[in-house]
Amino acid sequence: MQNNQTLIDIDNLNICLDNGHPLVKDLSFSMGKERVALVGESGSGKSLTARTLMGLLTSACIPSANKLELLGQPILSLSQKQWCQLRGQDVAMVLQDPKYALNPARTIGMQVEEPLKLHRKMGRKERIEKVEYMLNAVGLPNPSTLRRWYPHQLSGGMGQRVMLAIALINNPKLLIADEPTSALDHAMRDQVLELIYSLVEERDMGLLLISHDLQQVAQYSERVLVMYQGQLLDQLPANELANATHPYTKTLWSCQPHIDKRGAPLPVLDRQALEERYGNS
Repeated sequence: MQNNQTLIDIDNLNICLDNGHPLVKDLSFSMGKERVALVGESGSGKSLTARTLMGLLTSACIPSANKLELLGQPILSLSQKQWCQLRGQDVAMVLQDPKYALNPARTIGMQVEEPLKLHRKMGRKERIEKVEYMLNAVGLPNPSTLRRWYPHQLSGGMGQRVMLAIALINNPKLLIADEPTSALDHAMRDQVLELIYSLVEERDMGLLLISHDLQQVAQYSERVLVMYQGQLLDQLPANELANATHPYTKTLWSCQPHIDKRGAPLPVLDRQALEERYGNS
């Protein structure tokens, strides 16, 4: 699916708190219409990077970069109006937990319809048809009934599919999925990731998949970027993860649960040696 169109282009991104404390340090990568996983532990800076790309950082976080572009457009200087035109139109994001991302006071149909009202000139009937089509596309049953429901009537997996419908209804060129399965049970995680994968393929989009689970995202990505304490430590094709040579990536991959490892101790990362090597404090 990869082609020459650059969707994300980052050169030397730094994110600091307003007191100067660094959170993300000298991050550089680019991607086209491909599936890229950005993986790391909690606090590694991966979600901060995603929120920077969507213009959703809090005022306490200050980004700077030599280059920070989405679809060839520099984003550090965008006005709020320009962000509103870009978000939900060419770039969309799926957040972690539908319980907090969906508005409990509005019906599912109203929330899926909102991007159409903001970015498309369509009549009410046409919008409803598009909403029902999109709910069906993400695998939700009886969309004409479900669009009248409220978020509290949905299971976690259904809520995540609704958020995916909201993100994709305007056919964006890039989808950023920030831990899209963290609030789901294990059985639902693979279903939702498989759905994201198939929709991205079908619509010829780019996907930046944020996760802490290296093994889970490996099969849904073409490339993997590994972050640790705000820095990009490793990047490699997903199909080469089993042969990773970087000590951090190798340890993450070796911790994969398997019946053959039952009773055997999991590998332990020498964090002190890693931080001395890469200058982390």
